[in-house]
Amino acid sequence: MAVAPSLRIIREEHAALAAMLQSLLWLIRRGPEEGQRARFFDTVRAMLFYVDEFPERLHHPKESNLLFPRVAKRAREMLPVIDRLEQDHMRGEQQVRELQHLLLAWEWLGEERREAFVQACERYLTFYLEHMRLEEQEILPAAQRVLDEADWQALDEAFAANRDPLTGHRPEPAYERLFQRILEVAPAPIGLGA
Repeated sequence: MAVAPSLRIIREEHAALAAMLQSLLWLIRRGPEEGQRARFFDTVRAMLFYVDEFPERLHHPKESNLLFPRVAKRAREMLPVIDRLEQDHMRGEQQVRELQHLLLAWEWLGEERREAFVQACERYLTFYLEHMRLEEQEILPAAQRVLDEADWQALDEAFAANRDPLTGHRPEPAYERLFQRILEVAPAPIGLGA
């Protein structure tokens, strides 16, 4: 069987998010350049907003509502992994909000709040990379084994609608400014920054 488009999209979205998180971590470890403090914080906020807006609101719900139930129905042995991934999804949005709060604390309350933000970002990156590893090494192979053509058609249709700009799609007009900011300042491989 050929690889379903939804599997390709999921892997592309995972790769884009991993690159975004690595770029974010690199950027915050470096910190704001001289005279670029406002731009720095604006860019980091834009990157966190991306994480909240795309993976948390588009990608995860489709996994939770479409992919995981189909796999669970036909591969009961995957229930412990699915349960863990669902818990991750529930915690992920809260963790992004915590990062946004810690970033504001660093921006408005000063340098003594920087380390808490950096450490929280490092924990989030580790958490998220492990989450994606579990999905790609456990759930996606199980899905390939047990799902039928009707399942793949529903999944392919749902994931094709995501159109994440970091996977090569043109951003919707509402997101144009967000992605322009990220591309201008974020380091490679996400952006054009130093």
